[in-house]
Amino acid sequence: MKSDAKSIHLKHVSHWKLYVILLLLAFGAIFVVALNLGYATIPFRDILAILFDKVPLVSNLVDSSNLNVTYDVIISQIRLPRVICGALVGASLATAGVVYQGIFRNPMADPYVIGASTGASLGSALVFVLGMGVALFGVNSVQVFAFVGSLVTVLFVYTLSKVGSKVPVTTLLLTGIAVSLFQNAIVTYLKTISSDQVLHGLTYWLIGSLSSTESWDNVFAVLPFVVLGIFVSYLYSRDLNILALGEDQAQHLGVEIEKVKKVLLISGALMTAAAVSISGLIGFVGLIIPHLTRVLIGPDHRILLPTSALVGASFLMLCDGISRVIMGSGEAPVGIITAVAGAPFFIYLLRRKRKGYSS
Repeated sequence: MKSDAKSIHLKHVSHWKLYVILLLLAFGAIFVVALNLGYATIPFRDILAILFDKVPLVSNLVDSSNLNVTYDVIISQIRLPRVICGALVGASLATAGVVYQGIFRNPMADPYVIGASTGASLGSALVFVLGMGVALFGVNSVQVFAFVGSLVTVLFVYTLSKVGSKVPVTTLLLTGIAVSLFQNAIVTYLKTISSDQVLHGLTYWLIGSLSSTESWDNVFAVLPFVVLGIFVSYLYSRDLNILALGEDQAQHLGVEIEKVKKVLLISGALMTAAAVSISGLIGFVGLIIPHLTRVLIGPDHRILLPTSALVGASFLMLCDGISRVIMGSGEAPVGIITAVAGAPFFIYLLRRKRKGYSS
Protein backbone atom coordinates (compact mmCIF):
# COMPACT_ATOMS: atom_id res chain seq x y z
CA MET A 1 0.00 0.00 0.00
CA LYS A 2 2.83 2.38 0.97
CA SER A 3 4.73 1.65 -2.25
CA ASP A 4 1.54 2.26 -4.28
CA ALA A 5 1.11 5.68 -2.66
CA LYS A 6 4.76 6.52 -3.33
CA SER A 7 4.38 5.41 -6.94
CA ILE A 8 1.29 7.60 -7.41
CA HIS A 9 3.09 10.59 -5.83
CA LEU A 10 6.13 10.14 -8.13
CA LYS A 11 3.78 9.94 -11.12
CA HIS A 12 2.14 13.22 -10.07
CA VAL A 13 5.53 14.90 -9.62
CA SER A 14 6.59 13.71 -13.07
CA HIS A 15 3.42 15.20 -14.60
CA TRP A 16 3.94 18.46 -12.68
CA LYS A 17 7.49 18.80 -14.03
CA LEU A 18 6.26 18.25 -17.57
CA TYR A 19 3.50 20.85 -17.23
CA VAL A 20 5.84 23.40 -15.64
CA ILE A 21 8.31 23.02 -18.53
CA LEU A 22 5.51 23.37 -21.11
CA LEU A 23 4.08 26.42 -19.32
CA LEU A 24 7.52 28.04 -19.12
CA LEU A 25 8.01 27.50 -22.87
CA ALA A 26 4.54 28.96 -23.57
CA PHE A 27 5.32 31.93 -21.31
CA GLY A 28 8.58 32.62 -23.18
CA ALA A 29 6.89 32.39 -26.59
CA ILE A 30 4.01 34.69 -25.58
CA PHE A 31 6.49 37.14 -24.03
CA VAL A 32 8.35 37.54 -27.35
CA VAL A 33 5.12 37.68 -29.39
CA ALA A 34 3.76 40.39 -27.05
CA LEU A 35 6.89 42.46 -27.70
CA ASN A 36 6.29 42.08 -31.43
CA LEU A 37 2.69 43.34 -31.33
CA GLY A 38 2.24 47.07 -31.83
CA TYR A 39 2.01 49.87 -34.35
CA ALA A 40 5.69 49.57 -35.41
CA THR A 41 6.57 46.21 -36.96
CA ILE A 42 9.82 44.89 -35.47
CA PRO A 43 11.20 41.53 -36.69
CA PHE A 44 11.52 38.74 -34.11
CA ARG A 45 15.24 38.47 -34.92
CA ASP A 46 15.80 42.10 -33.82
CA ILE A 47 13.63 41.65 -30.69
CA LEU A 48 15.68 38.64 -29.57
CA ALA A 49 18.95 40.47 -30.32
CA ILE A 50 17.82 43.49 -28.25
CA LEU A 51 16.75 41.25 -25.35
CA PHE A 52 19.96 39.19 -25.34
CA ASP A 53 22.01 42.39 -25.62
CA LYS A 54 20.62 43.45 -22.20
CA VAL A 55 21.58 40.19 -20.47
CA PRO A 56 25.01 40.14 -18.82
CA LEU A 57 27.41 37.47 -20.16
CA VAL A 58 25.04 36.61 -23.04
CA SER A 59 25.43 40.13 -24.48
CA ASN A 60 29.02 39.28 -25.48
CA LEU A 61 27.62 36.72 -27.92
CA VAL A 62 25.37 39.28 -29.67
CA ASP A 63 26.59 41.54 -32.48
CA SER A 64 24.88 44.81 -31.45
CA SER A 65 26.57 46.97 -34.12
CA ASN A 66 23.70 46.41 -36.58
CA LEU A 67 20.86 46.95 -34.11
CA ASN A 68 18.36 49.63 -35.12
CA VAL A 69 18.43 52.40 -32.47
CA THR A 70 14.72 53.19 -32.91
CA TYR A 71 13.80 49.52 -32.47
CA ASP A 72 15.98 49.41 -29.36
CA VAL A 73 14.16 52.39 -27.79
CA ILE A 74 10.70 51.03 -28.65
CA ILE A 75 11.46 47.61 -27.17
CA SER A 76 13.58 48.65 -24.18
CA GLN A 77 11.75 51.76 -23.03
CA ILE A 78 8.14 51.23 -24.13
CA ARG A 79 7.08 47.66 -24.86
CA LEU A 80 9.30 45.75 -22.43
CA PRO A 81 8.10 47.54 -19.25
CA ARG A 82 4.50 47.26 -20.45
CA VAL A 83 4.76 43.53 -21.16
CA ILE A 84 6.46 42.92 -17.79
CA CYS A 85 3.73 44.95 -16.06
CA GLY A 86 1.14 42.80 -17.83
CA ALA A 87 2.89 39.65 -16.62
CA LEU A 88 3.07 40.97 -13.05
CA VAL A 89 -0.60 41.99 -13.03
CA GLY A 90 -1.72 38.65 -14.49
CA ALA A 91 0.42 36.66 -12.04
CA SER A 92 -0.85 38.74 -9.09
CA LEU A 93 -4.54 38.41 -9.91
CA ALA A 94 -4.28 34.69 -10.69
CA THR A 95 -2.36 33.93 -7.48
CA ALA A 96 -4.75 36.02 -5.41
CA GLY A 97 -7.64 34.14 -7.04
CA VAL A 98 -6.18 30.78 -5.98
CA VAL A 99 -5.67 32.10 -2.44
CA TYR A 100 -9.23 33.47 -2.08
CA GLN A 101 -10.85 30.38 -3.58
CA GLY A 102 -8.80 28.30 -1.13
CA ILE A 103 -9.69 30.39 1.92
CA PHE A 104 -13.40 30.69 1.11
CA ARG A 105 -13.61 27.18 -0.37
CA ASN A 106 -15.78 28.80 -3.01
CA PRO A 107 -15.07 28.44 -6.77
CA MET A 108 -16.78 31.80 -7.45
CA ALA A 109 -14.38 33.77 -5.24
CA ASP A 110 -11.93 36.12 -6.92
CA PRO A 111 -9.51 38.89 -5.82
CA TYR A 112 -12.28 41.48 -5.82
CA VAL A 113 -14.69 39.55 -3.63
CA ILE A 114 -14.01 41.42 -0.39
CA GLY A 115 -13.90 44.95 -1.75
CA ALA A 116 -10.41 45.26 -3.24
CA SER A 117 -11.77 46.51 -6.58
CA THR A 118 -14.30 48.98 -5.23
CA GLY A 119 -11.70 50.35 -2.82
CA ALA A 120 -9.39 50.99 -5.77
CA SER A 121 -12.31 52.50 -7.74
CA LEU A 122 -13.11 54.90 -4.94
CA GLY A 123 -9.45 55.89 -4.52
CA SER A 124 -9.00 56.61 -8.24
CA ALA A 125 -12.38 58.37 -8.52
CA LEU A 126 -11.38 60.77 -5.75
CA VAL A 127 -8.20 61.65 -7.64
CA PHE A 128 -9.99 62.14 -10.98
CA VAL A 129 -12.89 64.20 -9.62
CA LEU A 130 -11.24 66.16 -6.81
CA GLY A 131 -7.96 66.63 -8.65
CA MET A 132 -5.71 65.39 -5.85
CA GLY A 133 -2.04 65.33 -6.81
CA VAL A 134 0.36 63.09 -4.91
CA ALA A 135 3.12 61.06 -6.56
CA LEU A 136 5.19 58.39 -4.82
CA PHE A 137 8.34 56.70 -6.19
CA GLY A 138 7.52 58.07 -9.66
CA VAL A 139 4.00 56.57 -9.59
CA ASN A 140 1.13 58.99 -10.20
CA SER A 141 -1.72 59.95 -7.88
CA VAL A 142 -4.32 57.62 -9.39
CA GLN A 143 -2.10 54.59 -8.82
CA VAL A 144 -1.16 55.62 -5.27
CA PHE A 145 -4.77 56.24 -4.21
CA ALA A 146 -5.98 53.05 -5.94
CA PHE A 147 -3.38 51.02 -4.05
CA VAL A 148 -4.17 52.62 -0.70
CA GLY A 149 -7.95 52.43 -1.28
CA SER A 150 -7.81 48.75 -2.16
CA LEU A 151 -5.61 47.75 0.77
CA VAL A 152 -7.47 49.85 3.36
CA THR A 153 -10.84 48.46 2.22
CA VAL A 154 -9.74 44.83 2.59
CA LEU A 155 -8.33 45.48 6.07
CA PHE A 156 -11.52 47.38 7.01
CA VAL A 157 -13.74 44.49 5.82
CA TYR A 158 -11.62 42.00 7.75
CA THR A 159 -11.78 44.03 10.97
CA LEU A 160 -15.52 44.61 10.59
CA SER A 161 -16.13 40.87 10.13
CA LYS A 162 -14.50 39.83 13.37
CA VAL A 163 -16.72 37.94 15.78
CA GLY A 164 -14.70 37.68 18.97
CA SER A 165 -11.30 36.32 17.96
CA LYS A 166 -12.63 34.61 14.80
CA VAL A 167 -13.59 35.76 11.31
CA PRO A 168 -16.38 33.55 9.90
CA VAL A 169 -16.07 33.13 6.12
CA THR A 170 -19.76 33.88 5.45
CA THR A 171 -19.61 37.08 7.52
CA LEU A 172 -16.46 38.12 5.67
CA LEU A 173 -18.10 37.61 2.26
CA LEU A 174 -21.32 39.43 3.20
CA THR A 175 -19.41 42.32 4.77
CA GLY A 176 -17.29 42.58 1.62
CA ILE A 177 -20.44 42.76 -0.53
CA ALA A 178 -22.02 45.43 1.71
CA VAL A 179 -18.88 47.60 1.74
CA SER A 180 -18.51 47.18 -2.04
CA LEU A 181 -22.09 48.36 -2.64
CA PHE A 182 -21.54 51.36 -0.40
CA GLN A 183 -18.33 52.34 -2.21
CA ASN A 184 -19.95 51.80 -5.60
CA ALA A 185 -22.67 54.27 -4.61
CA ILE A 186 -20.02 56.90 -3.81
CA VAL A 187 -18.21 56.26 -7.12
CA THR A 188 -21.51 56.61 -9.00
CA TYR A 189 -22.20 59.91 -7.25
CA LEU A 190 -18.69 61.18 -8.12
CA LYS A 191 -19.36 60.28 -11.76
CA THR A 192 -22.56 62.34 -11.78
CA ILE A 193 -20.78 65.50 -10.58
CA SER A 194 -17.68 65.14 -12.81
CA SER A 195 -17.09 66.97 -16.09
CA ASP A 196 -17.20 65.13 -19.42
CA GLN A 197 -13.40 65.09 -19.69
CA VAL A 198 -12.92 63.72 -16.17
CA LEU A 199 -15.69 61.17 -16.68
CA HIS A 200 -13.98 59.85 -19.83
CA GLY A 201 -10.64 59.33 -18.04
CA LEU A 202 -12.28 57.73 -15.00
CA THR A 203 -14.41 55.37 -17.10
CA TYR A 204 -11.40 54.27 -19.17
CA TRP A 205 -9.40 53.54 -16.00
CA LEU A 206 -12.29 51.61 -14.40
CA ILE A 207 -12.53 49.32 -17.45
CA GLY A 208 -8.87 48.30 -17.03
CA SER A 209 -5.92 49.12 -19.28
CA LEU A 210 -2.14 48.75 -19.38
CA SER A 211 -1.63 51.78 -21.63
CA SER A 212 -0.17 53.82 -18.76
CA THR A 213 2.44 51.22 -17.83
CA GLU A 214 4.99 52.02 -20.56
CA SER A 215 7.56 53.07 -17.99
CA TRP A 216 10.02 51.18 -15.79
CA ASP A 217 8.79 53.17 -12.76
CA ASN A 218 5.59 51.09 -12.78
CA VAL A 219 7.55 47.83 -12.86
CA PHE A 220 9.74 48.79 -9.91
CA ALA A 221 6.74 50.19 -7.99
CA VAL A 222 4.77 46.91 -7.92
CA LEU A 223 7.47 44.24 -8.29
CA PRO A 224 8.32 43.95 -4.54
CA PHE A 225 4.64 43.59 -3.56
CA VAL A 226 3.96 40.97 -6.22
CA VAL A 227 7.03 38.88 -5.37
CA LEU A 228 6.35 39.14 -1.62
CA GLY A 229 2.67 38.21 -2.06
CA ILE A 230 3.39 35.15 -4.21
CA PHE A 231 6.19 34.01 -1.89
CA VAL A 232 4.07 34.32 1.27
CA SER A 233 1.12 32.57 -0.40
CA TYR A 234 3.37 29.69 -1.42
CA LEU A 235 4.65 29.31 2.15
CA TYR A 236 1.04 28.57 3.20
CA SER A 237 0.24 26.23 0.29
CA ARG A 238 0.17 23.18 2.58
CA ASP A 239 -2.27 24.95 4.93
CA LEU A 240 -4.52 25.75 1.94
CA ASN A 241 -4.54 22.05 1.05
CA ILE A 242 -5.64 21.14 4.56
CA LEU A 243 -8.24 23.95 4.66
CA ALA A 244 -9.92 22.29 1.67
CA LEU A 245 -10.97 19.53 4.12
CA GLY A 246 -12.95 22.05 6.19
CA GLU A 247 -12.03 24.33 9.08
CA ASP A 248 -12.83 21.79 11.83
CA GLN A 249 -10.71 19.11 10.19
CA ALA A 250 -7.89 21.59 9.55
CA GLN A 251 -7.94 22.68 13.19
CA HIS A 252 -7.67 19.05 14.33
CA LEU A 253 -4.63 18.67 12.05
CA GLY A 254 -2.87 21.59 13.73
CA VAL A 255 -3.58 24.49 11.33
CA GLU A 256 -3.92 27.87 13.07
CA ILE A 257 -7.05 28.81 11.12
CA GLU A 258 -7.40 32.49 12.01
CA LYS A 259 -3.69 33.22 11.65
CA VAL A 260 -3.56 31.52 8.23
CA LYS A 261 -6.68 33.35 7.01
CA LYS A 262 -5.34 36.70 8.17
CA VAL A 263 -1.93 36.25 6.54
CA LEU A 264 -3.38 34.99 3.26
CA LEU A 265 -6.08 37.69 3.09
CA ILE A 266 -3.44 40.40 3.52
CA SER A 267 -1.17 38.67 1.02
CA GLY A 268 -4.00 38.47 -1.55
CA ALA A 269 -5.00 42.08 -0.89
CA LEU A 270 -1.39 43.23 -1.34
CA MET A 271 -1.13 41.52 -4.73
CA THR A 272 -4.55 42.76 -5.86
CA ALA A 273 -3.84 46.32 -4.75
CA ALA A 274 -0.48 46.31 -6.56
CA ALA A 275 -2.12 45.02 -9.77
CA VAL A 276 -5.09 47.39 -9.65
CA SER A 277 -2.89 50.40 -8.92
CA ILE A 278 -1.19 50.24 -12.35
CA SER A 279 -3.82 48.57 -14.53
CA GLY A 280 -7.24 49.59 -13.25
CA LEU A 281 -9.96 47.00 -12.80
CA ILE A 282 -9.17 44.00 -15.00
CA GLY A 283 -11.81 41.40 -14.35
CA PHE A 284 -12.07 37.62 -14.69
CA VAL A 285 -8.30 36.86 -14.55
CA GLY A 286 -8.49 35.96 -10.87
CA LEU A 287 -11.62 33.89 -11.48
CA ILE A 288 -10.91 31.88 -14.61
CA ILE A 289 -7.15 31.26 -14.44
CA PRO A 290 -7.22 29.27 -11.15
CA HIS A 291 -9.96 27.04 -12.58
CA LEU A 292 -8.21 26.50 -15.89
CA THR A 293 -4.94 25.67 -14.13
CA ARG A 294 -6.71 23.38 -11.67
CA VAL A 295 -8.10 21.40 -14.60
CA LEU A 296 -4.56 20.97 -15.99
CA ILE A 297 -2.54 20.48 -12.80
CA GLY A 298 -4.97 19.40 -10.11
CA PRO A 299 -6.00 20.94 -6.77
CA ASP A 300 -2.67 20.66 -4.88
CA HIS A 301 -1.80 24.26 -3.94
CA ARG A 302 1.96 23.50 -3.85
CA ILE A 303 1.92 23.31 -7.64
CA LEU A 304 -1.36 25.17 -8.33
CA LEU A 305 -0.04 28.50 -6.97
CA PRO A 306 3.15 28.83 -9.10
CA THR A 307 1.53 27.44 -12.25
CA SER A 308 -1.49 29.73 -11.90
CA ALA A 309 0.93 32.67 -11.67
CA LEU A 310 2.57 31.52 -14.91
CA VAL A 311 -0.73 30.99 -16.72
CA GLY A 312 -2.13 34.31 -15.45
CA ALA A 313 0.98 36.17 -16.62
CA SER A 314 0.84 34.53 -20.06
CA PHE A 315 -2.91 35.12 -20.41
CA LEU A 316 -2.73 38.84 -19.62
CA MET A 317 0.32 39.43 -21.85
CA LEU A 318 -1.62 37.82 -24.69
CA CYS A 319 -4.83 39.78 -24.01
CA ASP A 320 -2.86 43.05 -23.81
CA GLY A 321 -1.15 42.26 -27.12
CA ILE A 322 -4.55 41.68 -28.72
CA SER A 323 -5.90 44.93 -27.24
CA ARG A 324 -3.05 46.85 -28.93
CA VAL A 325 -3.75 45.58 -32.45
CA ILE A 326 -7.45 44.75 -32.57
CA MET A 327 -8.48 48.34 -33.39
CA GLY A 328 -5.70 49.14 -35.88
CA SER A 329 -4.06 52.44 -34.92
CA GLY A 330 -6.14 52.74 -31.72
CA GLU A 331 -6.15 50.61 -28.57
CA ALA A 332 -8.94 48.77 -26.75
CA PRO A 333 -8.88 48.52 -22.92
CA VAL A 334 -7.50 45.11 -21.99
CA GLY A 335 -10.34 44.70 -19.46
CA ILE A 336 -12.72 44.30 -22.40
CA ILE A 337 -10.61 41.49 -23.88
CA THR A 338 -10.43 39.58 -20.57
CA ALA A 339 -14.17 40.08 -20.04
CA VAL A 340 -14.96 38.73 -23.52
CA ALA A 341 -12.89 35.64 -22.70
CA GLY A 342 -14.07 35.40 -19.08
CA ALA A 343 -17.82 35.92 -19.33
CA PRO A 344 -18.54 32.73 -21.34
CA PHE A 345 -16.35 30.75 -18.94
CA PHE A 346 -18.18 32.21 -15.94
CA ILE A 347 -21.52 31.12 -17.43
CA TYR A 348 -20.07 27.65 -18.03
CA LEU A 349 -18.95 27.57 -14.39
CA LEU A 350 -22.43 28.50 -13.16
CA ARG A 351 -24.02 25.77 -15.28
CA ARG A 352 -21.51 23.24 -14.03
CA LYS A 353 -22.17 24.25 -10.43
CA ARG A 354 -25.87 23.66 -10.99
CA LYS A 355 -24.98 20.08 -11.88
CA GLY A 356 -23.04 19.60 -8.65
CA TYR A 357 -19.74 21.41 -9.20
CA SER A 358 -17.21 21.28 -6.39
CA SER A 359 -13.75 22.82 -6.24
